[in-house]
Amino acid sequence: MTIDLALNRPVAKVVAQHVEEGAVLCNVRMQMVDAPHVRLHHLRRLDDRLAAHLDGLAVAGEYGAHLCATALARPGIGEVFVATALALDSRDEPCLDKILALAQALPECRPGVLSAFGWAAAASLRDITRELLDSDSAFRRMVGILACNAHQVDPGAALADALGDPDPVLRAQGLRTAGECGRRDLLDACLRALGDANADCRFQAVRSAVLLGDRHAAIHALHRLAHEAGAHRMPAIDLLLKLMTPEQAMPLLKALFEAQADARLLIRGLGVSGDPQFVPLLIDRMDDPALSRLAGESFSLITGLDLEMLDLYRKPAEGLETGPTDDPADTDVAMDEDDGLPWPDAHRIGAWWAANAQNFEPGARYFMGAPPSWSHGLQVRKGGCQRQRRAASEHLCFLQPGTPLFPTDAPAWRQQHRLEASDPDAA
Repeated sequence: MTIDLALNRPVAKVVAQHVEEGAVLCNVRMQMVDAPHVRLHHLRRLDDRLAAHLDGLAVAGEYGAHLCATALARPGIGEVFVATALALDSRDEPCLDKILALAQALPECRPGVLSAFGWAAAASLRDITRELLDSDSAFRRMVGILACNAHQVDPGAALADALGDPDPVLRAQGLRTAGECGRRDLLDACLRALGDANADCRFQAVRSAVLLGDRHAAIHALHRLAHEAGAHRMPAIDLLLKLMTPEQAMPLLKALFEAQADARLLIRGLGVSGDPQFVPLLIDRMDDPALSRLAGESFSLITGLDLEMLDLYRKPAEGLETGPTDDPADTDVAMDEDDGLPWPDAHRIGAWWAANAQNFEPGARYFMGAPPSWSHGLQVRKGGCQRQRRAASEHLCFLQPGTPLFPTDAPAWRQQHRLEASDPDAA
């Protein structure tokens, strides 16, 4: 269906709003899938709104495609997502070729393209994914492998080939997919990649190796990453603390405690370690504005308590500002890492802990109120917040290596369908 702009100006304005709002919602969604306070039903509400805008563009036909192409003159992640999603839905391969060329040239736009491949319906990717996997372009093969992983489809021989490819971006995606798809036959290849010259490849290799069951060479590699500065240090520490017993975790936590610059890493690590003996320390940090909300999140990760539901939160201190300010002279534009988390009430939480501490064994590991187990992990994966659901999905892989990692960033309706298929009580 083609819309004539000259005859349908009110409609054309609505179509333009679909492009703009779709791009904005994509950017919001990218924050929500990793947010500490968002549950699956919250994500579903946003996804329904985003889907409605994309449906509106599909109905607009050529004019919708024209506006998407026009928006790519100044491409942002959201604009690229909308254009890619529409091209996949309409199977507009010439448009898709242009978008992929743009994303290859401008890495900052790639998250929009990659997210759209995860968003698209499987039927929209038929043949397209095969062509990508068979492409001479390493970038396009990477996109094809990511698309398969997002839909929990085994890429087959293309995945094994990617692990030895000279291109580090393709190699890193292949290593990541090997673990998340549960390809235990590729464990040895992941272990060989622990010494890869590329830092991203090394991290994806070690992460996949532990997802696939290795508890020796990969653990040593994680220890090295945990003591190296860089982007992979925090996720390496997170993985280590999930895999270690509380006793084994003590030297690492002690080192973080002694390094004053690592206060946030320490507070986060105490929650991941799951040892209730650290709860008093977390409660003490709830009075520190810089650490309060993170300490509350770590407390919940151990105890499973919902601070808002149990009225264990407080209002922030009057005049306290977090995140970017409206001051044009303020050069700090970093987002508030704890945005959305409640401000814990240390006094009331302390009273709760005094009454309930006897239910938690010091030196044992707890995850969301109980020792990690398959049934408990399924419950958290179903009803927890996004960070908790992601952690639960990893725990399930650790409990049964080779289990595909549940995609907590997939469209909410697809997640709900998979949860219902694996657990009749998940709806």
